[in-house]
Parts: sequence; C-alpha cells; structure tokens
Amino acid sequence: MNDLLHTSFWVYFAARPLLWLLVTIACFLLARWLSYKVRGMPLLNPVLVSMIAIITLLTVTGTDYNTYFSGAQFIHFLLGPATVALAIPLYDYLPRIRALFMPIMVACLIGALVAVVTALGIGVLLGASPELLLALAPKSVTSPIAIGIAEKIGAFPSLTAGLVLITGVIGCVLAPPLFRVLRIEDDAIKGFSLGLAAHGFGTAQAIQMSMMAGAFAGLGMSLTGVFSSFLVPLMVGVFGLLG
Repeated sequence: MNDLLHTSFWVYFAARPLLWLLVTIACFLLARWLSYKVRGMPLLNPVLVSMIAIITLLTVTGTDYNTYFSGAQFIHFLLGPATVALAIPLYDYLPRIRALFMPIMVACLIGALVAVVTALGIGVLLGASPELLLALAPKSVTSPIAIGIAEKIGAFPSLTAGLVLITGVIGCVLAPPLFRVLRIEDDAIKGFSLGLAAHGFGTAQAIQMSMMAGAFAGLGMSLTGVFSSFLVPLMVGVFGLLG
C-alpha cells in the first residue's frame, strides 16, 4: 500500500512543470556549493555536475526530456534577456574595448576559423561520417546560433546542440589550468578566451571571475557567433560536405 502511495505521489508531481524547475535550480545551487567547497576544482564545474545530476535523475525516474523541459523552459526563456543584459558590462568597459578593437577582431576571426577547421580536420582523420562532421562544424558557437547554422548546412540540430554543450563543458574544465600554465592573469584575456571557445558556458564562468571577464566573454561569444555564421558554411563547402 505504501509503495502504491509513493508511486502515485511521484507520478503526480513528476508531471508538474514546477517540480523540474525546482530540481534544476536545486541541482545548480548544490553544484555551486560543492564547487566552492573544493575551491573551484575544474572537474567539479557547477554546470557539469548539474548536468550529470539531472541526467541521472531523469534516467533513474524514466522521465522523458519533454516532461523535464516543460519546467526547465522557464529558465531557458531567461537566456534571451540574460544575453542582452551582457551589453551593460560591455558598456562599462567600452574604452578598453575600443583600444583593443583590432586585436579583438583578429583574434576572434582566427579563433572561429581554427575551431571549425580543427573540428572538421580531426573528424575527417578519424573517419567521422558526413552527418557527424556537419554537426561538429558549429560546435564552438552559442546554442541558438549553432542550431541556426546547423539547419542552414543540413546538419541535425539536436546533435549539434549536444556537441555545443559538450564543447562548453570541456572549455570550462580545461580553461582554469590552462590559464595557470600560461600564467595569464588579465581577466579581459581570460573572459574573451572563455567566450570564444566555450560560448555561453564560458561566459557564465567568466562572470563568476569578475565583471570585466564577463564583459569580454560576452563580446567573444557574440563575435564568434557572427563570424561563424559566415565561416562554417564556407569551410563545410571547402571540405566537400555540402550536397
């Protein structure tokens, strides 16, 4: 009888959007707390830990993605306003951005080009299928733009979205030790690198460093999206993947 009541209780609340909204927020807050306790250990990045926890919970409870997203969509909706809000710290550091205009543009153009060429090149060398190569091409671009590019070049948007998430997590995990090895102390450089290579995930991590890092991360993420919109279809054509 008790098992039946517990099952009925779960089935009822699992179908409520509010449950998954609270689960998402709770997982992230706990992951943030854990990251603080281990002093920001890269492998315990809050986003990575949250993803693993939520995926595990969905798998164990047999909950499909559409049910989960019925609640998580409220957070997803806030991505738009949050992205636009990045213009505020950008304005605060506008004098420095103007002073570094040419280095920023050149670095971002080369970074976006290298991201596409290396992904396609390594994929070809490892014998990846054309479908996977097309999905890999926009992996370093923020999700909304990456999905738009994927649709334009004939890739599977869902596969591209998954690869974008993986790229963001890897970038956030590898960036801190890489900064230490290269002895990079400037928050502007750290932020711009995270935004360019790890898009939204990197920008979120940069904002936790400082407002300057967040401003330059937002700039790097935005410019990479713009440049990639032109470079990805061009490079896909060069690799002979367009039908």
